Amino acid sequence: MSSSPGLVTVILLVLGQTHGNSVTQMDGQVTLSEGTSVTINCTYSTTGYPFLFWYVQYPGEGPQLLLKATKANEKGSHKGFEATYNTETTSFHLEKASAQESDSAVYYCALGDTVTETAGGAEHKL
Repeated sequence: MSSSPGLVTVILLVLGQTHGNSVTQMDGQVTLSEGTSVTINCTYSTTGYPFLFWYVQYPGEGPQLLLKATKANEKGSHKGFEATYNTETTSFHLEKASAQESDSAVYYCALGDTVTETAGGAEHKL
């Protein structure tokens, strides 16, 4: 992926659902200036209380866990990113106050069903 110096690129692709549970992110690619705040939306649909995850995949590398939350209202944070498990809005939005060029990557929102032990996810590229 190529980008101009000082710019951060975000890309998203919805991947589907598993056993009636699903995760949805906004579609498309977003390019923003360094130092700008960024929010990557993620909502989920499930009958229970799943574990929620954000994975990041940097160019030329495999996906790696960025952060997770395993219970309602828990906030996960790592490398300046944070996401709060919000059961009222069924959301787990990923936020960073000041995006850097080094944050350019693909971001995946995923859920793990604690009952059936299945997983589903959606992808977002920053």
